Amino acid sequence: MNKNIESELVTPKEIQKLYQLTIYGRWILVCLSWILILPWGLWELRETISLCKEYCTWSGIRLGLEFNPWAALGLSFCIAFTTSVLVWQSSYILRGDFSEKQKYYLTQKVTQIRQKGKKYWLYSFVCEDEN
Repeated sequence: MNKNIESELVTPKEIQKLYQLTIYGRWILVCLSWILILPWGLWELRETISLCKEYCTWSGIRLGLEFNPWAALGLSFCIAFTTSVLVWQSSYILRGDFSEKQKYYLTQKVTQIRQKGKKYWLYSFVCEDEN
């Protein structure tokens, strides 16, 4: 029973480590989207970009994006994903700490990682070694 109580206690340091790993993971996904999706979208829009070098108008940009919907979707995805991560991270910065809902979620996740033990791939990053 003592081990069960010990596994239920989650330290703020473990919560902070898991939060940092979440931030790193999100920014890695943002960078991957900019590295993989953005060049493809710009390549698909190369004709529009060359026209905009000579005559840059809003209608030219709009028509270029309208006639290349997949490229427009890729560019929009990169910008929207980056914006969402910035807003998510700035809410923590402006608040100064976790919200109760976020703290509860992170506590549950750390508890789940502890229960699975060293089988879980994040165990060595999040949980402190007792040795």
